Amino acid sequence: MNFKKIAALASVVLITILIIYGYMMYRDIFADNTKFSEEQVYVYIPTDANYEAVKQAVIPYIKDMDRFEKVAQKKAYPERTDKSGKFLLKKGMNSNEIINSLRQNVPVNIAFNNQERLENFAGRISTQIEADSLRLLNAFTDQKFLDENGFTKQNVLAMFVPNSYEFFWNTSAEKFRNKMLKEYHKFWTAERLEKAKKLNLTPIQVSILASIVHKETVKKDERPKVAGVYLNRLAKGMKLEADPTVIYAVKLQSNDFNQVIKRVLNKDLATNSPYNTYMYAGLPPGPIAMPDITALDAVLNPEHHNYIYFCASVTRFGYHEFAVTPAQHEANRQKYVAWISSQGIKR
Repeated sequence: MNFKKIAALASVVLITILIIYGYMMYRDIFADNTKFSEEQVYVYIPTDANYEAVKQAVIPYIKDMDRFEKVAQKKAYPERTDKSGKFLLKKGMNSNEIINSLRQNVPVNIAFNNQERLENFAGRISTQIEADSLRLLNAFTDQKFLDENGFTKQNVLAMFVPNSYEFFWNTSAEKFRNKMLKEYHKFWTAERLEKAKKLNLTPIQVSILASIVHKETVKKDERPKVAGVYLNRLAKGMKLEADPTVIYAVKLQSNDFNQVIKRVLNKDLATNSPYNTYMYAGLPPGPIAMPDITALDAVLNPEHHNYIYFCASVTRFGYHEFAVTPAQHEANRQKYVAWISSQGIKR
C-alpha cells in the first residue's frame, strides 16, 4: 500500500471519527432529553441544595442522565452556588436548554384574602413558597420585629394587605414577612393616612374595624354604609355590638375555627373575651379576619348618615336594613328572627 492510499484511508477514518464525535456532541447538547408526557413540569430545588440534590430532583424528567451531566459539566453548572428555586422544564427540551432553565428561577404569584387567623394565613402561604407554616408563624410573631414596627401578636394580621404579589418559591419566611411590611407601608399612602387621622384611627385600628365590616357584609357596595354605622357608634361611645366579633370569640374560646355559626345565641353574648364587642367597648385587640381592600377603603371613606343600627334583610338577601332608633331596629330584628327560625337555623 503506497503512501497516498494510507493517507486517504487515514483521512476517511478521521472524518468518520469526527462525524461520530460531532453526532455524539449534537446528541448530548441538542437532542431531546426529556421523558415526561406533560407539555411542561416544574422542578423545585430546596435551599442550599448541592449538585447531587439537583440530579435527584430532575431524574424523573430526564431521559439520559449521562448526556445531562456532560452538558452540565461543560456549562460549569455543578460549580453554581445558588441552585434553589422553582424551575420550568418543557417537553422536548435538550440538555443545553434544561441547564439554561435550571438557571432561571421562576417567580410565584401569591394571592391571599379573608384569612381568619395568623395560623391560617401561615398555612396558606406555606403551600405557595418553600418556607413551612411554623417558620412563617415564628417570623410573623418574632417579638423584636413586632416591637420595632409597632405591632402585637394580636394585631399583626393587619400588616398583610390582601392582593396578588410576586415572590420566588425559595423566599425565606423572614424575607416574605419583610416584603409584606414594605407592601403595607406602600398601601398606607399619605392620603390614606390623612383619612385615618380624620377618623381618629390608626392604620391598625382601621384594619380592625374593616375586618368587622368585611365579615358583616359580602356586598361591597354596602360596606361604606356599614362602616358609617360603626363609626357613629364609636363617636357616641356606644359598644359596637358586632355579631362577627362574638362568633370569633366563641371560636377562639373553643379553639375550633372550623365550626360554622350562622346564628348568634344569647349564651354567645356572655362569652368573656376581649373580642366580644357586646361585652367590651371599643375595638377588639386585633382583626377578626383579614379585611380586603374594599373593606379598608370603606372605613376610610364611610357613608355619612345617622344610622346606629342594622340587621340582615329578609327581602334583600345579603343586604341589611338600617335604623336610627331602637324601636325601628327592634322591628327589623323581629322580622329577621322570625325568618331565620322559619328556616330551621338553630346555630
